Amino acid sequence: MATTDTSYAGAETARPRVDHLLIAEMVATGSRVLDVGCGDGALLQLLTDTKAVDGRGIELNREKVNASVKRGLSVIQGDADRDLADYPDQAFDYAILSLTIQATRYPKTVLEHLLRIGHRAIVSFPNFGHWKIRGQLLLTGRMPMTENLPEPWYLSPDGHLCTIKDFADLVAIVGAEVEDAVAFNSSGTRIPIKNAWSFQNMMGEKAVFLLRRRDGR
Repeated sequence: MATTDTSYAGAETARPRVDHLLIAEMVATGSRVLDVGCGDGALLQLLTDTKAVDGRGIELNREKVNASVKRGLSVIQGDADRDLADYPDQAFDYAILSLTIQATRYPKTVLEHLLRIGHRAIVSFPNFGHWKIRGQLLLTGRMPMTENLPEPWYLSPDGHLCTIKDFADLVAIVGAEVEDAVAFNSSGTRIPIKNAWSFQNMMGEKAVFLLRRRDGR
């Protein structure tokens, strides 16, 4: 379809997303990577070009799968909520979920699968604790709409929005440890996350976490 081709051509020349650049910094050269919810393949393309990864992708949307395949990437159609159970343990060095966990039906189960499938998991997500979102809720009493959350609540695919603090709690619940974490805003300004989450939870529009299972397997 013409619309798909146009979107793909634009994606090829677009500036990489900030979270994609941060994720690329966390991935070792030559790694085996599974990108879950890979969209049009932009992150896999970046990792292939800059880190020479052996990359695979899974994506629910058929048009985005087609766009990824047009890039020459190995991407199949699949659902993170249903299909990750079919992947063997530790089949990849990294299992990545980029701006997708909030759209899954069972985020805890999906995260557990990522930590099982990959030696490490990398997850990025929009931060519902950002000050702009808090301000809109306070002033309007309505679900916020921002650059990172552009759809009205009744059209949004995001059924499980969370804050950085919420996600940190989930990491502990699933028995994982944080190897690295960065909050950032739309301009790319980074706020490293240590053990104190309050400032990052207020100022970061999105966050990226590099995780591994606490047992080290």
